[in-house]
Amino acid sequence: MSKPSQIEAINTHGLVLLGCGKMGSAMLKGWLEAGVQPSSTTVIDPFPSDWLKALEADGLNLNKPLPENAAVCILAVKPQMMGDAAPQVVALGGGGTVFISVAAGTTLNTLLALVGEGSPIVRAMPNTPAAIGRGITALVPNEQCSESNLDMAQELLTAVGQTVILDNESQMDAVTAVSGSGPAYVFHLIECLAKAGAEQGLPEELAMQLAKATVGGAGQLAEDADDSPSQLRINVTSPNGTTAAALNVLMNEENGMPSLLSRAVAAAKTRSEELA
Repeated sequence: MSKPSQIEAINTHGLVLLGCGKMGSAMLKGWLEAGVQPSSTTVIDPFPSDWLKALEADGLNLNKPLPENAAVCILAVKPQMMGDAAPQVVALGGGGTVFISVAAGTTLNTLLALVGEGSPIVRAMPNTPAAIGRGITALVPNEQCSESNLDMAQELLTAVGQTVILDNESQMDAVTAVSGSGPAYVFHLIECLAKAGAEQGLPEELAMQLAKATVGGAGQLAEDADDSPSQLRINVTSPNGTTAAALNVLMNEENGMPSLLSRAVAAAKTRSEELA
């Protein structure tokens, strides 16, 4: 039996979004498309976008008083701003409101101290493809969260892509380093691939078009195919062919991609731990 939708509860009791930058806007767009009513939504943001202001005509509550017993409050401000911003929603703490934080490096204990003891909190790490509904978000709840609380968080984040539930919070720093920061690594791959194509004589615009389409298509194929990425790589690599020549460079154990990405992800994980 499928779990009941949490959207009805959200529309009845309200959703509060603290911070509506790029990630907050992407999530809000997904929630509205999933059936969350603008009139049930309160957004707190000191510098609202024109898009956000336009939603007021549909009933969105922009920088208005908080609903008394909101079903959920999403904390979507930058980690360094959390201490200053959280007091704006602390009145919702300690009750039935579920808090969902997407602030990197901000631990469940830190969040609990900010919003009030006894508050159910879900720490989440989405990534930027959420803007097109293709994100993936890792979730981890605190001890105060019920199964229903976690279901609500998962349903909201599913509106902008896939979700996974972590076994424990200690995994979050590695998640941040892989999927949270990961899109930037892929964007840089596109930059490098296009630059390399231009160095080999292609017009820059054409090289960029080829690089974007190649990375985008390969990523989609990796998600959709039954074969593993390793097998897909083998499938496209003819012995002693052009791809094999390139992979001999990329797969070099000392200075190739495996070593480089391992160091990069380790550096991101270390920084996430420092932020905590």
